[in-house]
Amino acid sequence: MASGAELTPTSYIEHHLTYLTTQVGEGSFWVLHVDTLITSIILGVLSLGFIWMTVRKATSGVPSKTQAFVELAVEFIDNEVKNTFHGNRHIFVAPTALTIFIWVLMMNAMDILPIDIMAWILEHGFGLHNWKIVPTTDVNTTFALALSIWFLMIFFNLKVKGVGGWMHELFCTPFGKNPLLWILNLLFNFIEYVSKPLSHSLRLFGNIYAGEIIFLLLGMWAATGVSGTIFGSILGAGWAIFHILIVTLQAFIFMMLTVVYISMAHESH
Repeated sequence: MASGAELTPTSYIEHHLTYLTTQVGEGSFWVLHVDTLITSIILGVLSLGFIWMTVRKATSGVPSKTQAFVELAVEFIDNEVKNTFHGNRHIFVAPTALTIFIWVLMMNAMDILPIDIMAWILEHGFGLHNWKIVPTTDVNTTFALALSIWFLMIFFNLKVKGVGGWMHELFCTPFGKNPLLWILNLLFNFIEYVSKPLSHSLRLFGNIYAGEIIFLLLGMWAATGVSGTIFGSILGAGWAIFHILIVTLQAFIFMMLTVVYISMAHESH
């Protein structure tokens, strides 16, 4: 926090939960979260660039540790996609799943970094008083990702089934083709289509945001004195180790739901 500021639970939490924002246009209500956008782009370039460079240098001989690690990740995602997606566009779905998993995992993993140390570095090293370093604790990030998948799902529905086939599915499933059931079928499918991006985004956001709040509470405890520092540090380290599982699992779930939604778009009902 800024030097000289009185440390209270409210000010401490508000400081760490405040975004660096900029308004889009004079008098506009649109606001960009600059920290979320920049951090997401940097993590995407670094993580996917690392995989790209490793693949470019891959050899058919004895692989290096880096190449073996990347091959393991690629093979793992490819097998998961093969077990879930049975369409003829595996060449698109598998790279998409890999990109989503790696990118979301990297954004989630920022939550493990010591929050006060990172805030001190950003403030004193770069002059950034407010900067949230965990993009997936911003619902705008998770909702944008989920909407992108939703649009892909709509695209493949139209591409595979055609406009007529998709409209027939909307009006005639799951309760039957009777015209009296068309409105009920459409309402049922409308709720399903709306709920997918909502649940897809809020599941990831909720889990990572909750983890961040726990880190903040432990950080507040560590600032209460010597005993608080000791116990707060021990519990913080334990939670960080457990959180590694959470950030990985949430990235995997988000990726698998992506594959499932695209796979459902290729299936006829």
